[in-house]
Amino acid sequence: MFAYIKGFLEIKENNYIVIDINGLGYKVFMSQNNIDNIGNIGDIVKVYTYVRVREDDISIYGFLTQEQLKMFELLISVSGVGAKSALVMLSCIEPSDFAIAVISGNVKVLTKVPGIGNKSAQRIILELKDKLKEEQLDAENSNNLKLKEKDNSENINEAFSGLMVLGYSRKDIEKAFEHLDVDNLSIEDLIKKGLVLLSQK
Repeated sequence: MFAYIKGFLEIKENNYIVIDINGLGYKVFMSQNNIDNIGNIGDIVKVYTYVRVREDDISIYGFLTQEQLKMFELLISVSGVGAKSALVMLSCIEPSDFAIAVISGNVKVLTKVPGIGNKSAQRIILELKDKLKEEQLDAENSNNLKLKEKDNSENINEAFSGLMVLGYSRKDIEKAFEHLDVDNLSIEDLIKKGLVLLSQK
């Protein structure tokens, strides 16, 4: 419905903000971390949005970056993970760390989030890995053809998977990696630098 909302920050509360656009106030639910960092009352702010429509409710969820929005959409696609839980996770885990946790199967990273136990963390990782499998195979086949001579090919393939977890296409990731000295970067650095380039496209 809305790609983003841009207007004056009118209200800041514990779990939502209100953005004024020409006298109309939009109530936008956000993670506490984003609310703390969005700015001051009266500032012009821009948030990327997810609109949830139900029979008795229409809610808007806001994010400071597109990567956070992608992570939110992934999380609520997992059975048993609601919007509130997803926002809590966004307050506790950066998208790049989330991607690494999923591809490495690191349950401990996810269980640091309040309300996320071992079973929930395992379900999140399992379901997102399942969604990734087919596209990951295509990416690895294509990526290995281009990068098979690279010394860092294992890290590159893992970083590819991590960025695909966050919803980026194989083609866009390949273009981003063309601008990086991929041989000298760790998986974490590849993902973080890749996110910077992908957000600029």
